[in-house]
Amino acid sequence: MHAGRLLAMRLLQVVPIIVVATFVVFGLLHLTPGDPAMMLAGDNPTPQHVAEIRHLYGLDRPFLDQYGLWLWHAAHGDLSQSLLTRAPVSSLILQRLPNTLLIVALALVLGLGFGIPLGIAAAVRNGSAVDQALTSAASLGVALPSFWLAMILVTVFALDLNWFPASGAASLLGAPLDALRHAALPAIALAGSTVAEVARQLRSALIEVLGTQYIRTLRAKGLSPTRILWKHGLKNVAVTLLTVTGLMVNRLLGATVVIEAVFAIPGTGSLISYSAINKDFPVVQGVVFVLVIGVILTNLLVDLVAAALDPRVSRA
Repeated sequence: MHAGRLLAMRLLQVVPIIVVATFVVFGLLHLTPGDPAMMLAGDNPTPQHVAEIRHLYGLDRPFLDQYGLWLWHAAHGDLSQSLLTRAPVSSLILQRLPNTLLIVALALVLGLGFGIPLGIAAAVRNGSAVDQALTSAASLGVALPSFWLAMILVTVFALDLNWFPASGAASLLGAPLDALRHAALPAIALAGSTVAEVARQLRSALIEVLGTQYIRTLRAKGLSPTRILWKHGLKNVAVTLLTVTGLMVNRLLGATVVIEAVFAIPGTGSLISYSAINKDFPVVQGVVFVLVIGVILTNLLVDLVAAALDPRVSRA
């Protein structure tokens, strides 16, 4: 299967994925207790006032009509307006999205930067004390809650040592160093499980590759262990590492909701949690829509790069 055909097949899957994801979230929001019209009406509203608000925002329409209208506008680039602030949802997302992306990107760099060397070290010393220690640490890292690590980091490095800001964010374009200082602790909190997962997956894949007949033949021909590892071993696990990286990006996007709450970061995670609590349905739907698009694009990029690295992937 050529890359063009693979791209076409993946793009055909985009529409149903978006529809299912947004429909589920739309339904769950409408099933949650509370009435957005009652919240917008203020204290002691009259039934007539509440009815007027429902009609104004289309909340009195049937569920499928509401969802269909939202989906139609979203397909044309209109994510509606916030029920609370009347600001365009797209502008609210664009204001906060850079903060979230910075944290995710920094966490991914840390995860790969530490996870890959640890995975290699464990694989080449398979069965040794080093391998057992790294494997145990990786298992602990996967099970360690990111919000707990975030609170420890805030207490020690922000409140006690005052090395990093305890909350907030800064513009990467306006003040890059300040932005990195604000994003450091949240990224480290997110990167903990990423380092562990990358190390575990890379170790397993590399041990399997190094145990193949192909590698044993290379050893018999006299190739050095270092050359075998870097030229043949890591080359054969590149697709596995790429797949794990894509999964980590998707996981990090979801985990930022909790981390942004701990550090009071004005990102998409805090935006969606605040909007969900206050029944601001258009904002929640808009953020979910953007995140789903991000996940789809990440998976598409992983598939295309994996097909380029290994032609067998494109034929699968």
